[in-house]
Amino acid sequence: MARVVKVFRTLRNHWKKSTFAVCVMSYGGHWLYGKHCDSLLRREACLEAREFGRQQIAPQEQLRKATVILNPAACSGKANNLFEKNAAPILHLAGVEITIVKTDYEGQAKKLIELMEQTDMLIVAGGDGTLQEVVTGLLRRPDQETFSETPIGFIPLGSRNSLSPSLHLLSDNKVKHITSATLSILKGDTIPLDVLQIKGETEQPVFALMGLRWGAFRDAAATISKYWYLGPLKTRAAHWFSTLREWPLVREASVSYLAPSLRPPDLPPQKPPRPNLLYRIVRRLKNYWHPPVEEPPKPVEPEKWEEQQMSTLELLIQTHNKNPVERRINDSLTICAEPDNLTVGEFITVGNKKEEDPTLFTKTSTKLEAGACRLQLPEGGGGFYNIDNEEYEAMPVEVRLLPRKLRFFISTERREQLLEQI
Repeated sequence: MARVVKVFRTLRNHWKKSTFAVCVMSYGGHWLYGKHCDSLLRREACLEAREFGRQQIAPQEQLRKATVILNPAACSGKANNLFEKNAAPILHLAGVEITIVKTDYEGQAKKLIELMEQTDMLIVAGGDGTLQEVVTGLLRRPDQETFSETPIGFIPLGSRNSLSPSLHLLSDNKVKHITSATLSILKGDTIPLDVLQIKGETEQPVFALMGLRWGAFRDAAATISKYWYLGPLKTRAAHWFSTLREWPLVREASVSYLAPSLRPPDLPPQKPPRPNLLYRIVRRLKNYWHPPVEEPPKPVEPEKWEEQQMSTLELLIQTHNKNPVERRINDSLTICAEPDNLTVGEFITVGNKKEEDPTLFTKTSTKLEAGACRLQLPEGGGGFYNIDNEEYEAMPVEVRLLPRKLRFFISTERREQLLEQI
């Protein structure tokens, strides 16, 4: 008992050191417990992946080949370590023959995809920038019609992963997020996604999966990192300082758009059965003695563009990939324009919400559904675009929708969640 009293007396006499020691031990215990939970998640995912690897294949079959485009610079240089610890073991245990291609500089993924050979699946390990480069390089290929049929998997390793909520289960734990995304690739459930083709007057087209953003909110969001020292107030500070430099932050633009086209039914492609030999011989003889008369081609109707002048704080041209399982009547893109009469307080409040979800718009915003659009900007007042969170110089562009152009792996559980939201 005397020893216990002595310990408590020592702790009371050195209460500052005792408090510091308790804080350090608590933080260390919490950190170790988090590492233990991450190890359990990795173990559980590896056990599930091992079941895929134990499946038997026929003697004439080959292992599935996957090409991984990995951006080691994503997530502040942590992407390579995240991939090696959380995703690579799952792919190896599943019996997938993987080829890892690491990018060394910005824009290299476009060139690598343009030169890549055919593969069974393409896996993008990185963030929004890596994914946008891969999609752009893929759709610039001469054989993009056939190569675009390759299913694509997305492993979210970047600081921004805008497409991930549309494909994977949401989780605050990064290890669980990565492992579940990798397992969804092995399960093989895919879904078609729309693509935006954004073409300037001279440069090659750029392709996007989410959308194009232009305006005052985008410009203010680009300066948030400068105010890192303000902590949780940095987003509000960035929008407030932008109003001090200039107000109102109204953008003038001319938008021309086409009406959306009717969406064909979502039916799986079915190859018709081949006719029997006798029918094929008779058909060839008939075509030989009585060749079919070719009908003259129908005249191409001119496109009917409608033009509208817009005065807005922000313009967003986006796809419907936020919820790709939603059934729609038309194949269309959405043009959203914020009103130009927001007050400074409303601008700061809305900008703070947009930092969490850039696709969020106010109730009074203007929304149009279109099949394609042309954006004309005033001279000298273009600024910059955000195309899938990548910065590009603003210029007059034509944006066309490529409906259901690419197929991405999706988690079955996430598909069910999105269906419940409809």
